[in-house]
Amino acid sequence: QVQLVESGGGLVQAGGSLRLSCAASGRTFGHYAMGWFRQAPGKEREFVAAITWTGDTTYYADSVKGRFTLYRDNAKNTVYLQMNSMKPGDTAVYYCAADRSGYIHYVVGDYDYWGQGTQVTVSS
Repeated sequence: QVQLVESGGGLVQAGGSLRLSCAASGRTFGHYAMGWFRQAPGKEREFVAAITWTGDTTYYADSVKGRFTLYRDNAKNTVYLQMNSMKPGDTAVYYCAADRSGYIHYVVGDYDYWGQGTQVTVSS
């Protein structure tokens, strides 16, 4: 069992930056791939980024590629999403998720554990 707690959300102006954190409980955190998804009002939850259990491979949605960076610190049981050059279209609730397979997936249903979400709002 893994419990995930996101933090770092807030209000930022367009062009600004935020760093989201996802702290995980459980001794096997290092074996899980981690992903970030987001959900805007009235829209489906969409993939943002994911990282393998080793941290050596990442994958990003086209909409955030070059602006967002995902990395993890297994010693701290934490994964981070650095968001730069933010746009109003990035406004959403951001969710952290864990995948027992250890490998990158892009589909909501492939993830086993979810956090409660953190709100990110980008003003124009």
